[in-house]
Amino acid sequence: MNKLLLLATGFFCLTLEGFSGVPQLGGSYANHFFNDSSIKEQRTSDPKDAFKDLFDSESSNNASSFKLNPKAVSFVQDYIEDEADRLTKMKYWAKPFFDRIDKIFSGKNLPVELKYLAVIESDLKASATSRVGAAGPWQFMVETARDLGLKVGHKVDERRDFNKSTYAAARYLNDLYGTYNDWLLVIAAYNCGPGVVNSAIRKSKSSNFWDLQYYLPAESRNHVKKFIATHYIMEGDGGLTTLTKKETEALTITNNAQVTDPNSALLNVSGRYNSSAIVQNIQMSAADFNRLNPDFDRQLSTNGSYNLRLPNDKMLAFQANKQQILDQSIQILLNSVR
Repeated sequence: MNKLLLLATGFFCLTLEGFSGVPQLGGSYANHFFNDSSIKEQRTSDPKDAFKDLFDSESSNNASSFKLNPKAVSFVQDYIEDEADRLTKMKYWAKPFFDRIDKIFSGKNLPVELKYLAVIESDLKASATSRVGAAGPWQFMVETARDLGLKVGHKVDERRDFNKSTYAAARYLNDLYGTYNDWLLVIAAYNCGPGVVNSAIRKSKSSNFWDLQYYLPAESRNHVKKFIATHYIMEGDGGLTTLTKKETEALTITNNAQVTDPNSALLNVSGRYNSSAIVQNIQMSAADFNRLNPDFDRQLSTNGSYNLRLPNDKMLAFQANKQQILDQSIQILLNSVR
């Protein structure tokens, strides 16, 4: 596919706005989140076939579709061409690792798709060590790992403990999201540190990753694009973690406004429901569920209720299995507490 054609087509679409990448998390963990109010305010069988459809705006009038930002097109195309085969194979051999991350992240109200950060950080390898000393599947530096509660010494290095380091990553990602409320900025900060991202925000006078990206180190802006590309390869689509804060807000408003869609039903739910339990019981893909219900787990936890949207047949399945779903959701929450 011609790259220029992709770029030209991409600009007509809805702009909803590594081992090779190492999080430079030096310095005290507590100092990463200094009170900077200006910052807070401010699949088809072949993944390449799925990629070709990302820019087909005319054939998809679904406002909840996650469109790839035009500024990422060239990078993502090249990454998919180079890495699709390897990452597609990973989907199968890494399933036990992904399942464990899903369970931990769901219990911490994090989008499970953030598991792909560990893919670009380390290929999920506990033995991974970067050139600057970051280690484990989540590539923590020594001081950051200790600040997050992990033991690092001559005899014990919990950065290489898959479960413990994943809990630490969940804590760190939640703290970063509390600062930025934007997953693209979270992923950038995970790589280069919040201080660098905050400086980029001030210099660019924007909190939009696509506007401030060139104020970041090349490694960090490419880290974000690698995450986006990996997400598309693994899911055949984008998701909440591939959108900016404003794009996510716009998607949520649009979805909640579509109350007259004859092919779906809306139900206000409250309680401890968990998206992983819902999709498992109603046999719906996580990507489809998240497309209809952006930021479900976090919004439900924060607000106490959520306008759940499901296709009509899936809503019937939800209603029929509500108690089982709720029981399983509570169990997920309990299992996530160490």
